[in-house]
Amino acid sequence: MSELRKEPVLYDSGQSMPYVDSRIYSDEGIFAEEIEKIWKKIWLVTVHESELPEPLDFRTLTIAREPVVIVRGTDNKIRAFRNVCPHRGNLIVRKPAGNLSVAEPSGNANYMTCMFHAWQYDCFGRCVDIPRMKQGYQDRLRKEDISLEALPCEVKHGGFVWLSLNKNVEPLAEFTGEAFDIMKVELDTEPLDIFHYHKAIIPSNYKLWHDTNSEFYHDYMHYFNRATSMMQKGYFERQYTAFPNGHCTVGSMEVKYEAYQGAKERPLSFPGMPRNGWKMVDLFPGATYNIRGSSLRVDTTTPIGPNLVMIEFRGLGLKRDTPEERAQRIRDHNTIWGPFGRNLHEDLLGITGQGVAMRPGTEPRQVLHGRHENNSIHDEIGMRHFYAEWQRRMGRSPSDPMRELSLAAE
Repeated sequence: MSELRKEPVLYDSGQSMPYVDSRIYSDEGIFAEEIEKIWKKIWLVTVHESELPEPLDFRTLTIAREPVVIVRGTDNKIRAFRNVCPHRGNLIVRKPAGNLSVAEPSGNANYMTCMFHAWQYDCFGRCVDIPRMKQGYQDRLRKEDISLEALPCEVKHGGFVWLSLNKNVEPLAEFTGEAFDIMKVELDTEPLDIFHYHKAIIPSNYKLWHDTNSEFYHDYMHYFNRATSMMQKGYFERQYTAFPNGHCTVGSMEVKYEAYQGAKERPLSFPGMPRNGWKMVDLFPGATYNIRGSSLRVDTTTPIGPNLVMIEFRGLGLKRDTPEERAQRIRDHNTIWGPFGRNLHEDLLGITGQGVAMRPGTEPRQVLHGRHENNSIHDEIGMRHFYAEWQRRMGRSPSDPMRELSLAAE
């Protein structure tokens, strides 16, 4: 039907009943366009600095289909590079994590060595050795002119490593703006430390996971949340605040953990965090910082296909925690957010059902974003704000995605 329209139906977050077309979750062409126009253009939050505690520690990952290696240098600074040898385009570092001081069979210790022709690079990305260089290249090539492609990389907002595939990306401070003001004290007063990691690969679209993190109307799905939060004073007064670039935050409240049988009040917190408080920051295009009193959970998504997403979950506490405090934070975290907790698996089941109903080949349908409750907790402002930004960056309306806005205007 959308092809018969002369003008596209714009996504207007102020409409009384805005909706998106389900093909934004299933169409292969739209997914490929998202990778190019969004994921390769902006800042993305990745690993935590405590996952690279020692000089020469590294982590590898894939962002927007591009292989990346993150390395802590001998100067203790964390850097990111494309994990691709400039010689013949081969993958260099093949392990998911490790330390460069352990030599590989194809190269020396302390270096990243391409197994194909044994070209070697140091932790600063500099080429340090090319076998039989003089014989093959004479004076036409210098090691100083061959290096790994460095990526914009900063450690910010609680010690997370942010990077971009776009060398001309705006400053990170401009991208995040004031979105982190609500939990700046909690994140940046003391060093944080990761104590939990797991991941899930779900047959669903990455935006559906971010949608779930961007609204609380689905708390009806969580008995734990209904008992400890929805029935408590202050829950429905929590306010969403939207920021430029698609980010959104939601205000704090006190969670009554003792209202759930078997749960207990949480004795630990973070600097500046109300005891048993709850705060959240949702970041475009697919990350969430979520604090529940004693534990910080950070979700990051990696889109694999229109109907496949990898979600990584990290739990963090204070680096100075005693063994007893750390054990308490782990118990508190896993009660709610562990793989067998009382919250996370229900969210994953929710988006799995959406993935089945909106997988490639299904009939297009309208997905409503129409709850307006004065920007309070069950208002769907978080999703509407996200898709307004999606429209701006994609040049397509989420409500009429098969028509490019620029072409339609002509």
